[in-house]
Amino acid sequence: MNAELIVSVSGIRDTTRDMAMEFAEEMDRRGVPLSLLVAPRLKGKYRLVDDLATQAWLRGRRVRGDAIVLHGYDQAATKRRRAEFAALPRHEARLRLTAADRVMEQVDLRTRLFAAPRWDASPGALDALPEVGFRLALGLTSIVDLERDVAQKSRVYGIGAGFRAQPWWCRALVMGAARAARRGGVLRLAVSAAQLDRSGPRQAMLDAVDLALFHGAYGHIYRWEPFPAARAA
Repeated sequence: MNAELIVSVSGIRDTTRDMAMEFAEEMDRRGVPLSLLVAPRLKGKYRLVDDLATQAWLRGRRVRGDAIVLHGYDQAATKRRRAEFAALPRHEARLRLTAADRVMEQVDLRTRLFAAPRWDASPGALDALPEVGFRLALGLTSIVDLERDVAQKSRVYGIGAGFRAQPWWCRALVMGAARAARRGGVLRLAVSAAQLDRSGPRQAMLDAVDLALFHGAYGHIYRWEPFPAARAA
């Protein structure tokens, strides 16, 4: 069975938008849609609501077939050396998810897909997600359908945003992606938009995509499939 290739980009903001745009054009030429991981707030007092250009680009990419994935609220550590949602109890996670969901709705980028910063969500956060209306939770080693309570095992091969970006890691990622593509199943590649400004990580990601396509993988996005009855309705 041919592998399903899912490529995601995180850390998209005013200072990284151009790099993300160039990478998206490369993926368009290869026929590979993107899953765009978006947070309402980021370091340096960044606010998505104030960044009209990035909003417009994201909405345009969604129209073209890309997926929008909520990637936390502000990505601030809630415990020392832990990612935003890695250690949150249910109530606190629900508050952050609700706030993020409202912002995404305000900028017309609402989504039912969620990937915690560094792909690390606590049990409390996972419990809170369906309460706020989310249907898919993306973790480091699995994709969880929250409606059906089913997890599909699949590991993320990433550069930046919690993953390494050194040359040896980039080489290992390319080789690992090629092996995964040959095996079939779901191949998940992830890159931080900030790393796309560096020639080594950017080329490694392009090489990984090209090798996956060479081995018969086909591009797809993160998505939640409704139940058959709901789809028919």
